[in-house]
Parts: sequence; C-alpha cells; structure tokens
Amino acid sequence: MLADLEELVVCESFSADLDAVARSADVVAAQGARHLGASPERLVIDGVTHLRWTFGTPRVLLLGHHDTVWPIGSLATHPWSVADGIARGPGVFDMKAGLVQLFHALGSLPSLDGVCVLVTGDEEVGSDTSRALIEEVARQCAATFVLEASADGGALKTARKGTSAYELLVRGRAAHSGLEPDKGVNAAVEAAHLILALAGLAEEANTGARDGWRTTVVPTVVKAGSATNTVPAEATVSVDVRVPSLTAQEWVDSAIRGMKSTVPGARVEVRGGPNRPPLEEASSADLFARAGLLAQRLGLGQLSSAAVGGASDGNFTAGLGCPTLDGLGAVGGGAHADDEHVVVAELAPRARLLAALVEEVTR
Repeated sequence: MLADLEELVVCESFSADLDAVARSADVVAAQGARHLGASPERLVIDGVTHLRWTFGTPRVLLLGHHDTVWPIGSLATHPWSVADGIARGPGVFDMKAGLVQLFHALGSLPSLDGVCVLVTGDEEVGSDTSRALIEEVARQCAATFVLEASADGGALKTARKGTSAYELLVRGRAAHSGLEPDKGVNAAVEAAHLILALAGLAEEANTGARDGWRTTVVPTVVKAGSATNTVPAEATVSVDVRVPSLTAQEWVDSAIRGMKSTVPGARVEVRGGPNRPPLEEASSADLFARAGLLAQRLGLGQLSSAAVGGASDGNFTAGLGCPTLDGLGAVGGGAHADDEHVVVAELAPRARLLAALVEEVTR
C-alpha cells in the first residue's frame, strides 16, 4: 500500500494544471487496473480527466478524486516521506491514500459485480465537469461510499453542510467625490448595507439551531470603486453560505434573492446560488450503523462519526436520495496544509472495512 501511495503522491495533480491532471489519471488508471483487473473508461470533459470502472449493473458507487490543491513543484518543499509511522506529501491525506485503500479493498474481493468506481479530476475546484457523471451513476445505486479523508480521530463523516456561493453586484452612479458627491449614487455604501444585512440573515437562520451546526453567511471578497476621487459606480460582494439542511439552503437563497437596495438609486443584482446540497444525517444513518457492526466483527473497535462544514462530492449523491457514507478514506490530518499526513497503520484496516461494506451492499 505504501508503494502504491508513493506512486500517486509523486505524480503531482494540481487541479488548475489540466496536463498534470491527465498525467495523474494515467498513473491512477494503471494502478487501478493492476488491482481491479480491468482498465477504466477515460472521460475527458472540458479538458479535465476522469476515470470510471463499471462492473455489471451498478448497485454501489465508490467515489474519489485524484486532483489536489497543491501547485506543481510542491514536492520540492513537501517531499514524499514515511517516518515514525506517518506518511507525508502533497495530497497524501486529501485524498490519494483514499484511492489506494479503495483499490486494495476491491482487489481483495472475489467479485466486483455491481460496483462502479468513479475517480474525478476536479473535485477541489467545484466538480463542474464531473457532477453530471456522479449523479448519473448515483441515481442507479443503493449506496455511495466516499473515500474522502476521515474527520479527526478517524471519524466517518455522516453529515456535511451544503454550500451556496453568491456575488451581489451593486450598480450606482459615478460623480466627482469632491465637487459634486451628491450627484453620485455610492455603490460602496450600498455594499456596506448589504454586508450588514447578510449578517442579520445568518442570525435569523440560526434561530433555534444547535451549537456547532449552524448556517453561516459570510461575505468574503468585497470590491468597489475605480479612483480615490470618484463616487463608486459599482461594487461587488462575494458571499459564502454553508447550511446544515436543504430547508435552510432554500430559505437563505430566497432571502438573498429578496434583498433590496437601501441607498436611493442603487440597484442590486444577485448572481450564483446553491452549489452542493447538504449531506444530511438521515442519508448516512443506516450505512453508518452497518459499518459499525462490520467494524466490531473485524476487530476494528467502535467507529465514531462527525458532522463537518466542508462539502464533498458525497453531497451530490446524498442530494439525489442515494444513501451516502463519507470519510472512509485516510486517517490523519492537515488537509491542504503544511502538516498534511496519513497514519500508515490505519491504511489496511480502513481498506478491510471498505471491502466488508461493499460486500454487504452488493451481495
């Protein structure tokens, strides 16, 4: 497993470098073929390379990605290494170790009938070209297992917040800020009113919400104006929204689209909207219970679960009504950070758990 993990990590696969993603797909395809006994379909959409293995009529989807957030050249500063039971390198935790566990788990099974494996190349940048592929398979399946890295301590991810992204475009009217500011319509002032209103939306959405699992509405990038002596004629406010439920996502979407201007003469246009639906706990409850029984049977101890704010492609499958269990990949930490790492001793046990889950669902 370590040899396979090194093979994937030393082939850098920065999402924005489509040639690098294509090279990574070659390596992943070859490794998967060795373990699964079959070559994948190579699906290139808008230049992004995805891989799919299908065995019979799909009943279970195993989902992962081979792109990473690490720019090409990161191996020079974050080299592959294994020391004191810890493996390090760009993308080792998110999520190349998950792919290795996936291939070894399936390679240990006597039959892969009913299994579909989809390894995408653009998860880290929003899955724009892979979403349709994911949803096409998930509609046919009784379960989806996502090989994203685990939460703290190896916890499986039984809930993920849904995500929405907006850009509020404010149009005002330019004027000289010293000679006749009263003839202008200040888009920056209107943007300030909108930011305060967005904070109020979050407070209203969280009425009665439990601590740690709340809706967040966060203005992020704010731009306004063109010169220091000119009333801003235009401003933009980017907004990141995370929601624990579909009801909350729909409520926030309606509230943002209903926002009105406060500054006379200013106009507000709302762009964007929901991206990933939430993975709600109801979608994972049965699969998590079954995983817990299998873990006990395999001598792996008691499994823990976590609800997390970050989204994954599992949000798409859960949003379609396909039962989804996430976080089945590596145990470790430091995703996207300098201390990204994987606990080597957990690689094989997690692969055994995944193999047992696939057998449970497909038999």
